Amino acid sequence: MPNSVTHVLLAIILVDLIRDYYLKKKHKNYITLYTLFIAGVAGLLPDIDVPLNWILSSNIEILKHGWITHTLFFSLIFLFIGLYFLNKEKHKIAFYFFVISFGIFLHLLLDFLLGGGRYEGIMWFWPLSSETFKIHLLSKLNINNIPAALDAIILLAWLYHEEVKHKIKDYI
Repeated sequence: MPNSVTHVLLAIILVDLIRDYYLKKKHKNYITLYTLFIAGVAGLLPDIDVPLNWILSSNIEILKHGWITHTLFFSLIFLFIGLYFLNKEKHKIAFYFFVISFGIFLHLLLDFLLGGGRYEGIMWFWPLSSETFKIHLLSKLNINNIPAALDAIILLAWLYHEEVKHKIKDYI
């Protein structure tokens, strides 16, 4: 299962890379440092069900870890809100919601590929179906101790990219 730091780092880094390489010049202004912070929070957002269960002490099945917040439906809510604001020509707000949707989707993808959420897998098609899907590569490859190293690898790769692309040593 990916660590929380992995969810945060990967969301921030991928949104930053999308800004650097794929957005047109006029749209790059919509992804600020604040937007990157939102991406990091959004990368953790599906796990909001854990503290909510502590606070609410609920036994409601849909609020348990790996249920509603670990569905594509949860990500699509934010995507549709972003499309609404885009239609209203509020591009900056729309980008916030697109980034949140992306962060949630990335969290689901990591849990699907590496393990996490519900052990049974991710319910990609909920509420239409509660069938679960998973690959859980870490347990299949018997390398369950890799998540901590994964954080370091991701961070070092990003720092290398930033040095090559943006010459971060010039700011030290």
